[in-house]
Amino acid sequence: MNQIPMTIQGAEKLRKELNYLKSIQRPKIIRDIVEARKHGDLKENAEYHAAREEQSFCEGRIREIEIKLSNAQIIDVTNFIKCGRVIFGATVKTENLNTEEQNTYCIVGDDEADCKKNLISINSPIARGLVGKKEGDIVIINTPGGDVKYAIIKVEYLKYYNNVY
Repeated sequence: MNQIPMTIQGAEKLRKELNYLKSIQRPKIIRDIVEARKHGDLKENAEYHAAREEQSFCEGRIREIEIKLSNAQIIDVTNFIKCGRVIFGATVKTENLNTEEQNTYCIVGDDEADCKKNLISINSPIARGLVGKKEGDIVIINTPGGDVKYAIIKVEYLKYYNNVY
């Protein structure tokens, strides 16, 4: 299987979710199933079927996270030479030259992406258009609304991206 790029923070987030699912959610679901079984006939027991469905989802998510973590390529951008180039994990300040609006994005793995926090997936059109470019470059990115021209103002290599708003 291919390696899955993720930041240190993204890997920590997945490990926390995995721990929660295994230590809190899984035992709760088992208790719910045991309780639902006490209610009698399982064929028409909605609580039992709901708990089993939740168990299936939980176990699937646990497997998914374990696979992702076992194939993770954790990238710490603070170890890279500061060359001003946009790479995975970089925090990039851009200016939309059409609207003069400035935004700061952090390029992260698919599981970490959150557009409300300006965490964009490495596979997004904006990230693909920015990767490899450097401070001062002008890039044209094809978006659903048409081509948008961006200037790359600043590229930083931060360990944690909580200050990307």
